[in-house]
Amino acid sequence: MAIPLSPYRLAKAREAYNYFNIFSALSWNLLVGIVITLFALRLGASSTFIGLLGASAYVANFMLLLGKLFAARFSIIGIFSTTWILRAVSMSLAVAAPFLDYAGNRNLALLFIMIGVIMFHVIRGIGMIGNNPVLSQLAAGPDRGSYLTQIQITNSVIGMSSSFLIAMVLGFDPPIFVFSILLIAGVVTGIISGVAMRKVPEPPRMEDAQKVNLISVFKDALTQDSVRHFMFILFLVILVSGVTRTFVVVYAREVFGHNDGMISLFSVFGGLGFLMVGLVVKFLVDRLGTKPLFLVSVIIGLVSLLAVVFFPAAAMENVTGTILFMVFLFFMLNFGFLGSEGIAQTYFLGLIPSEKMLDMGILYFFIVGVAGVIGTFLSGLLLDFLLLIGVSHFVSFRILFSIMIVLVVIALSMQKKMKPLGSLPLFNALEVIFSARDLRAISLLDKLNKAEDSKEEEVLLGALQEAPSPLVIDGLLDRTRSPKLATRLESVRALEKLKTLSRTAEKALLDDIVNNPYTTAYISARILGTQNCRDAIPLLRKFAVADDYMLAGEALIALAKMKDVHFRSEVEKLIHDTQNPRLKIMGAEALGIYANVESIPVLLDILRVEDPPPYLRNEVVMAIAEILDTSRKFYKILIRYLSNNSHAVMLANDEVEYTLEYISNLMIKRKSSKNKSFDSKISPILLQRDSLQKVITSYVKDKNGVEIAKWISELADCSKDSENIKMIFIEAAVDEDLSSDDCLRLLISHWAAQELRVWATSIR
Repeated sequence: MAIPLSPYRLAKAREAYNYFNIFSALSWNLLVGIVITLFALRLGASSTFIGLLGASAYVANFMLLLGKLFAARFSIIGIFSTTWILRAVSMSLAVAAPFLDYAGNRNLALLFIMIGVIMFHVIRGIGMIGNNPVLSQLAAGPDRGSYLTQIQITNSVIGMSSSFLIAMVLGFDPPIFVFSILLIAGVVTGIISGVAMRKVPEPPRMEDAQKVNLISVFKDALTQDSVRHFMFILFLVILVSGVTRTFVVVYAREVFGHNDGMISLFSVFGGLGFLMVGLVVKFLVDRLGTKPLFLVSVIIGLVSLLAVVFFPAAAMENVTGTILFMVFLFFMLNFGFLGSEGIAQTYFLGLIPSEKMLDMGILYFFIVGVAGVIGTFLSGLLLDFLLLIGVSHFVSFRILFSIMIVLVVIALSMQKKMKPLGSLPLFNALEVIFSARDLRAISLLDKLNKAEDSKEEEVLLGALQEAPSPLVIDGLLDRTRSPKLATRLESVRALEKLKTLSRTAEKALLDDIVNNPYTTAYISARILGTQNCRDAIPLLRKFAVADDYMLAGEALIALAKMKDVHFRSEVEKLIHDTQNPRLKIMGAEALGIYANVESIPVLLDILRVEDPPPYLRNEVVMAIAEILDTSRKFYKILIRYLSNNSHAVMLANDEVEYTLEYISNLMIKRKSSKNKSFDSKISPILLQRDSLQKVITSYVKDKNGVEIAKWISELADCSKDSENIKMIFIEAAVDEDLSSDDCLRLLISHWAAQELRVWATSIR
């Protein structure tokens, strides 16, 4: 297995490659970009010639086999560097074309252009054998997608800049020799790029480079469903991409009559589209994956094709409208199809194992070459044929782009057969793209990855807690291993805000419980309980009796949340035996979550202790209310009581008045229904109602529980636990130790009034 570059060497290698990429992109745009197409059109080239010119770009892909033979003898970087220099020099033939045209040999000038372009791409194809191995080495690590997209962004910026320069130069219909000046600049920058490539480290050599031939590579690919389906989709997308981007220049010139300068200006917006898709992909690719972004790009390209087909003929006379339309078209075509080409290569690098990268890379570029040659050549023939039989340029392009739409739809219909490679499903990815919260979370995580000190990390992690998103789980898990406690705490707290966790995250939290007691373990236990991670139950049982009381308490609550009913008795025993108030509180909360009536006596025992702390007493009473399923209503009563302890009687009387009013209203409704048996059924309830005020006032104000105990015994059993609860509260009401607790008396009074209302409601 090849040893990856160290972080320092990787950074230096990427820096060297960036210099190469800048000059290579500049050379490309000046030599075989829009310049050469405009040059050929200026010399009167037909659509077939333009198609051949476009097809020649894909001839390079067939030269990879020759490049593979060279790779067996020479270094990858040596081949890459030499061919990049020679490909630029070969375009000297095109440099001479204007002078041949001046001499009256226009056809010879076009021939020189064609030969120069073909030689450029043939030599380039030999050098491309090193493209995937070099990029595979430089794109190692978790930022593979964003780094490869950074290269794409650089290319798009160079493309925009050079297109703007070309637009300025060609904007005033200059003499044709100006094309020679632009081409010479392209030759010089191409030579510089070849020299710069020599500073990039040599990628690992594949030991079996000479043993595998193209036939075996094809067989290998065809036996793998994921590779076979991707290659077919790639074929269709590259075909459409090559055709549309080659002939959109002809479309602008022949259909709308725009000059070279204006078309070059349109290509600036095309470069902007390429730049924008690069920025979007760089921002999202490592979070969403390559597959959904590839599909989104293809869909955007499809939209641009539909715009051509449905563009109204009547609008052609509107100059402003046509300019705006061409700006939109160039932008969308490049955003969609150039973007999809770039993402397809990133997807391919993730799909193919590194040991097969060299040979499968040949297949990849072979497919690209076949698609490009077939598409551009046949499209040029089709346009010339339609023109020959009298079809207008406007209708001809409608027909061509309609065919392209059909091919794109076929490609999209097969997207389910693409291997996800860890990507989100398409619709989930679209939800993220249109979610401000998820986009903010991704942005914060990107900043977190660039943070230079722990203080900055803490601030960003705190912000991530306000923008929870499952897309940032991996980044947060990295921070949970930070040497700084504050950073680990903030990371785990950010994980706590998420609605769902991955299996990796659950395992990391389990490890955190084991390895980080007294620090972050208690938060991890809380998260696992909230997320109902049942695999954690054995471990949480173990740590429920840990010396770390915070961890022990959270383990109790987590087990209760996951309804580990077999452990409830252990919780009761633990809170009975412990002297730690915090652990008693958390144990009481756990019993409240279990909501088992049999736990109420255990909780009442805590209140029997002489002078328990107020905060413990309140927690216990609320836990009992939770078991009674009345915590939400009683919580409001308790809050009002704690704000002013003298209001106990008033709050109890409120419960009485509400109950009296409730039963009175119920009687009115039931009597109106003419139910003859209602009077006999309501009589015992009315007796209880009439004495309610007296028994509750006596209990709450005078701490006399005898009367309310008798009153409770006469209540009907309206639920499965009513009988048990009645027995517990009868004993509690007459218990002198418990009668001194104002909060408990309020709770029993509240429950008693509520039970009477339930009894009344049950009468039919």
